[in-house]
Amino acid sequence: MDFFKNFKKTAYTFGDDHENLGGATRQIEFFRDLTQYVDVVDQVREGIHFYEPYNIQDGERPDQVSMFLYDTPTYHWTFYMMNDSLRSHGWPLTYKQMDEKLATDFPHQYIYVRADLSQTFLQNEYVQGVISGCRGKIIKRDIDHGILVVDTSDYANAGKPSTFRQGEAVIVTNTLGQTRTLTIVGTGKEFNATHHYEDANKEQVDIDPTAPAPALYNEVTISDRYHRINTSLKQMKVIKPANITQIASSFKRALTS
Repeated sequence: MDFFKNFKKTAYTFGDDHENLGGATRQIEFFRDLTQYVDVVDQVREGIHFYEPYNIQDGERPDQVSMFLYDTPTYHWTFYMMNDSLRSHGWPLTYKQMDEKLATDFPHQYIYVRADLSQTFLQNEYVQGVISGCRGKIIKRDIDHGILVVDTSDYANAGKPSTFRQGEAVIVTNTLGQTRTLTIVGTGKEFNATHHYEDANKEQVDIDPTAPAPALYNEVTISDRYHRINTSLKQMKVIKPANITQIASSFKRALTS
């Protein structure tokens, strides 16, 4: 990548090359020093006359945006230098990619019950729906919202029902053989489970997991939160085309000086 060719090289040892066994000569490689830092772009970010807003369109790649703005794909690295959120979260995904990521990262089912789960329905215990017959292992618990995440894959692979039903009772049996039954208030795919609630000012608020959430509070699901973050990444700062050559050149000179 052209961006890294201006980084100075430093002596570095990889893996076990640092060990000197039997008088063997230690192998040293000269590698780009990725810890180098210059504040040229930081100064640009603080000067409002050097940059302008840009809204990334669904499916646009960094090199395409660079080509559109600067008539060359080589300045794509400036987007990451200008926007901390892109450095920490990466380039925004397309809607299709986001849906695929959610399905991959959150592949299980959730069960919502209105109960105190602090001492019951524990991780690694098995639950079973009385009507559906669906059975699975509890792998995550969100006791602040009364939510259990259940892995039903083993049971489903055995040809058994793999989906719980809203309104049915669900039974858990602990290691002592004791059972407890709760009613499923809501269920569905894991990424549609509650992440948190917000008040009218969009401030995160706590709820009582044993009672319905207040009507004035808005639920934010895991999917909502992921899409919200992804959308925010699309609104970035870019260096104005009139300034890009000068600023990029100053950045490279600072790296090599």
